[in-house]
Amino acid sequence: MVPLKDDNPIKITPYVTYGLIAVNLLVFFYELTLSPMELMTFFRTWAVVPEQLTQALQAPGGFTIFTAHEWFTLVSAQFMHAGFLHVGGNMLYLWIFGNNVEEELGHARFLLFYLICGILATLTQWFFGMYSEVPSLGASGAIAGIMGAYIFRFPDVRILTIVPLGFFFLPLRIPAMFYLGIWFLQQASYGLASLNAPANIGMAEGGIAYWAHAGGFVFGAIIGPLLGLLDSAPEPLSSEDP
Repeated sequence: MVPLKDDNPIKITPYVTYGLIAVNLLVFFYELTLSPMELMTFFRTWAVVPEQLTQALQAPGGFTIFTAHEWFTLVSAQFMHAGFLHVGGNMLYLWIFGNNVEEELGHARFLLFYLICGILATLTQWFFGMYSEVPSLGASGAIAGIMGAYIFRFPDVRILTIVPLGFFFLPLRIPAMFYLGIWFLQQASYGLASLNAPANIGMAEGGIAYWAHAGGFVFGAIIGPLLGLLDSAPEPLSSEDP
């Protein structure tokens, strides 16, 4: 199922959402200028390599000038992607769901929320593969956090979704509670199924960070209300809304 839009208009200009999309695209366009060897070096330098992060965690003193780079990758990795489908899918979900959460939290708190969710999502994935050498990258953990906040704030909002049925594509409007709930259950179930499989965290090797998705979703559902997501009631849908 591919979401196209939500029936959830906003009254603000979501500058942070637009900015995040722009930065992600700029970094991806930069990646396209690199040779395969340069790209892998770029990934291994600025994405999260779980084995290196584990070594930084175990280093004497924890966070020091010598380990600061590895900790910074928890942020820098959120703006890197491994292909057109990877960046395109993430930016589509950020475009659809990010603006409403930004409106509820405000620009500054939304940016803080986004980065924290991304960090905690990556650490969730790291927990299940601490010694993997595969770079972990992408905005999906942070965006999963947005989705976790969205489902509790706007459970009844309809999501215009394309459902493939063989050679046909059926447009349906699905309540966010069901669309995002099914998405989360899929990620959690795939994560559980992967526990007995060799760790393959990074998109660079074709792996999908299911635990980052599930973890980001849960942390988003927790952190959003702590930052004031539920302080005011959402406006009711009008009778003309589908």
